[in-house]
Amino acid sequence: MKLFGRKPDIVNTNEAKIDELLSRGVEDVFVKESLKKKLLSGKVLRIKLGIDPTSASIHLGRATLLHKLRKFQDLGHKAVLIVGDFTAQIGDPSDKLEKRPMLDSAKITENLKNYKEIIGKIINVERAEFVYNGDWLSKLGFVEVCRLAETFSVQQMMARRNFKERFDKGEEVSLREFMYPLMQGYDSVAVQADIEIGGFDQLFNLKAGRVIQKQYGMPEQDVLTTQMLEGTDGRKMSSSWGNVINITDAPNEMFGKVMSLRDELITKYFLLCTNVSAKEISEIEASLKAGDNPRNFKVCLAKEIVALYHGNAFAEAAVINFENTFKKGGIPDDTQEVEVVLGTALVEVLLANGIVKSKTEFRRLVSEGAVGEVGGETISGAEFAVTKDLTLKIGKKRFLKVRVK
Repeated sequence: MKLFGRKPDIVNTNEAKIDELLSRGVEDVFVKESLKKKLLSGKVLRIKLGIDPTSASIHLGRATLLHKLRKFQDLGHKAVLIVGDFTAQIGDPSDKLEKRPMLDSAKITENLKNYKEIIGKIINVERAEFVYNGDWLSKLGFVEVCRLAETFSVQQMMARRNFKERFDKGEEVSLREFMYPLMQGYDSVAVQADIEIGGFDQLFNLKAGRVIQKQYGMPEQDVLTTQMLEGTDGRKMSSSWGNVINITDAPNEMFGKVMSLRDELITKYFLLCTNVSAKEISEIEASLKAGDNPRNFKVCLAKEIVALYHGNAFAEAAVINFENTFKKGGIPDDTQEVEVVLGTALVEVLLANGIVKSKTEFRRLVSEGAVGEVGGETISGAEFAVTKDLTLKIGKKRFLKVRVK
């Protein structure tokens, strides 16, 4: 097991900053008194965050945790970012209502290509410990795995809400899924974590770290969980559901996705996804309750988020692009253009370019009158073939220029 040394650093113990760190966007702290005492002590703490590369991108939901890690880093603490190249293969069952399949190692390798660069948009990777849990988990022998398994009973595992619900319905619960919190807990031993942060759905796994650290004779880490962020469809943001806003999305795409959010999510997104002050967010909330137009605040929100990841110039341009496209009936400046053979079925063009996910989705959009030429006729048949150059609008915010070879 590899252990990591503690590097001296200057720690900021400003109580107001610590209180904001422990409250903004936070769901729960376990144990809060212990954690605050540690933060006020002036000691450099090791703050652990684990991310499994189940997708090649980082969405805003995961980014909230990275921003929280950066806040700890800015106070002078050591950020320990664990990329779960091993645990991603096993699959985190947290908040999953069906068995999660194991990921192929080749897919994980592909997802990891730009991971450090993407994460570096938020945390200072040069001042962080950026490690992979395959470095220690892949080396555990069967005896050590059994020692880990001894820390929890079947009854404790089955008390988890999602496991219990699946079991009561007669659905399969794999023993492999029981192993995930043990591995995540062992990560805390491997990196000697003082604090672990994660989403609220991770609470069982985070507390497992405390149990396993105690078994290995180490001080138990404190735990901080953040509020969960809903995606563009109102459900929890998840790559597997496709309702994500990725921090690497192009500025115009990012802006458009934020504008499509439900109005009731505006203040939550300001809180979790921007650096706008709590006082300003309270004022926005009061204005919305007073009946002010949500769209105006959504434009401000979208601009803040785009500026955070792409800079102010791109944010300003995204505002203009959105206004020209959706208010004045134009099309985005960066609309994708493709060439196709005369007579190609439109559905095949849209599938090949990721505009729609399935033929079923295409048929639904056509039946709703949501596919047509910009400034022209609506496409009424699902068997429509391309016989001329087209500039298409698909749904509310998807555009494509199709050129016949």
